[in-house]
Amino acid sequence: MSDARLCIFGEVLFDHFPDGKRVLGGAPFNVAWHLQAFGESPRFISRVGKDAEGDEILTAMRGWGMDLAGVQTDPARPTGKVSVSFEDGEPAYEIIEDCAYDAINSASVAASMTDTLCKLLYHGSLALRNKASREALLRLADGKPQNLFVDVNLRSPWWQREPILEMLRLADWVKLNDDELNLLGLQANGAVLGPAEFLREFDLRGLVLTRGSAGAELYTARGDSMRVSPDDNVDIVDTVGAGDAFASVIILGLAREWPLQVTLQRAQEFASKVVGLRGATVSDPGFYQPLVENWRLAQPSS
Repeated sequence: MSDARLCIFGEVLFDHFPDGKRVLGGAPFNVAWHLQAFGESPRFISRVGKDAEGDEILTAMRGWGMDLAGVQTDPARPTGKVSVSFEDGEPAYEIIEDCAYDAINSASVAASMTDTLCKLLYHGSLALRNKASREALLRLADGKPQNLFVDVNLRSPWWQREPILEMLRLADWVKLNDDELNLLGLQANGAVLGPAEFLREFDLRGLVLTRGSAGAELYTARGDSMRVSPDDNVDIVDTVGAGDAFASVIILGLAREWPLQVTLQRAQEFASKVVGLRGATVSDPGFYQPLVENWRLAQPSS
């Protein structure tokens, strides 16, 4: 009997900060890490190098209780690495190319999924820069997950428009920000597509549009429209991983069938906690526990 799981596909890497600190990262890894802390058991599908940093990632995942069955080891390519810098408080990224996660093997993915169905398949866009990983992702998508969630993370120059559009055409849910919407260059009558037009263009169930300090908006094909704003007193250390934190709770809400407005509010609440950290993940279960308890006690009804 197959196990229906949340499946998270894409990069895992180390973010290197100007102060010398090194933090585990990569949008899909961050999402999987948070979902594990919130009581899910996601299947994380990626590839690390046969090196010290790859071993460190596997050890961290094992210690966090994560499933390692979908993580491949590359004998030649290094584990992913990103150098993070800041300008006016906003992060900029230098992403090393031809890393292990660029070569996720399609046959190995299929072998690791014989006992698993994806009730939701999440992926970002960075891993799509390489043909091998794109083919592995498309093989997963061929398994017809109940929801395909595309998190658009455009890091110039490490993305190509057509592979992104190809995955948007397969998607059920999409998350992106204002800048990414503009970068995709999708227009109608000389103007950038609005949310309703974007939903129709890609035949989506839902669209999440994040606007940084202005909060976020959620739209559905049914005509739902809602928004949320962060509190004014949020303490910001850095914004690395805030979008991934937000996405993880949107996915959690979809999986647990929370009302969409509740899901949006909780996603903003968690993202506001994460911007108080250096880096995108935290290995203290106590960081998550107050939210887990509050959300459990609230028990929203649809």
